[in-house]
Amino acid sequence: MKPSIGRIVHYVSHGTPPRTDGSQAYTSECRAAIVTAVPEPTRDEDGVNVFASLCVLNPTGMFFNQYVVQDELPPPDKIVPGERAEHLAGTWHWPERVE
Repeated sequence: MKPSIGRIVHYVSHGTPPRTDGSQAYTSECRAAIVTAVPEPTRDEDGVNVFASLCVLNPTGMFFNQYVVQDELPPPDKIVPGERAEHLAGTWHWPERVE
């Protein structure tokens, strides 16, 4: 799927750095985001857009971020051992399907 203005996507927040005791005030989590622009040219070798500008909706406010890279993973049942199973912080992806 191609991103387009107005589409809802998920943004993965960075969270806060760990404290000296190992605790963390805010962990990295998925947040709702709205695509505000699709920069051109930002396509991969297959012609797919991999960047989007976003308005990220947090419980305490909004923030705007440009040139956010897409990070898609295989479906959970297709991930092989040793393969990354979580999205990287600071990236966007399409919302997972819920049944």
